[in-house]
Amino acid sequence: MARSAKQKLKLLYLVKILTEQSDEEHCLSAQALIDALAVYDIKAERKSIYDDIAQLIDFGYDIVLVKSKTGGGYYLAGRDFELAELKLLVETVQASRFLTVNKSRELISKIEKLASKAEAGQLQRQVYVANRIKTANESIYYVVDDIHRAIQNNRQISFQYLEWNLNKELVPRRGGKPYQVSPWALTCKDEYYYLIAHDSGEEKIKHFRVDKMAKIEVLEEKREGAALFERFDIADYANKTFGMYGGREETVTLLFENGLIGVVMDRFGKEAPVRVRDETHFSVRVKVAVSGQFFGWLTGLGAGAQIIAPASVVDAYQTHLRETFARYEKKEG
Repeated sequence: MARSAKQKLKLLYLVKILTEQSDEEHCLSAQALIDALAVYDIKAERKSIYDDIAQLIDFGYDIVLVKSKTGGGYYLAGRDFELAELKLLVETVQASRFLTVNKSRELISKIEKLASKAEAGQLQRQVYVANRIKTANESIYYVVDDIHRAIQNNRQISFQYLEWNLNKELVPRRGGKPYQVSPWALTCKDEYYYLIAHDSGEEKIKHFRVDKMAKIEVLEEKREGAALFERFDIADYANKTFGMYGGREETVTLLFENGLIGVVMDRFGKEAPVRVRDETHFSVRVKVAVSGQFFGWLTGLGAGAQIIAPASVVDAYQTHLRETFARYEKKEG
């Protein structure tokens, strides 16, 4: 590009330089801006820099002049995201198991561009993606996009659902026979992304791990199950479905030691009906999906937690514990 053509882009390059190289701790003097523009083969003088900054401020850019005998200058103050917010976004991407390592790094790289280079260095020091447990499905972006498109257009979808084999390979369930469902919502649970859908064949609501869906197709058939989803509470469904494994839904009464109130609030939310039983115990009556995942969560709380009703769930839990314990009993001889 000829020098004269680049001169016409001077204001744009000035914004680029301030965005990438300046922040509250790193101001750029008029001379520093002149030198930075010269890298792009753009000529500038001090007076033109002052005029350019004034025009950018008039246009709406939040550019601050710091006056100092030891090294003042200009920096771009008004950014879409503060550094603390960008750190939070980076940590969220890192923790998301439904994103592959490559996709996580791509997203973090894009997030870094929202900060100055100096601040991006602080974000980079937080990146520990390699040792996180991540999905292996690189097509998750496209799966999510197709699901959203199906929901918006009121269409059913078909897909293969994958599972791990002993060779550590993701292979299709049911010999590759596709599932066909009506998608209604997407939700995050236990660091994974799930599709909540209606299965017409079984006339019930099901959920599927999005990172285990492959070869998705948006079909011409209209969605079904609208009546069920008119009264469906996604948050309630996710909270009562432990580990997102299905099970028989039951209303249970659980007894806890007072020290576990925080655990109960985190699990069931502040709306859970808590009842004080005595000086050291409280109970809560909630709906759960009775499954091995629920029993495992309860067992992890030790003697401080107990199912007290209904009797059928108490019996099922006792059977679960006996069968688990039996696996560790020493065999005679």
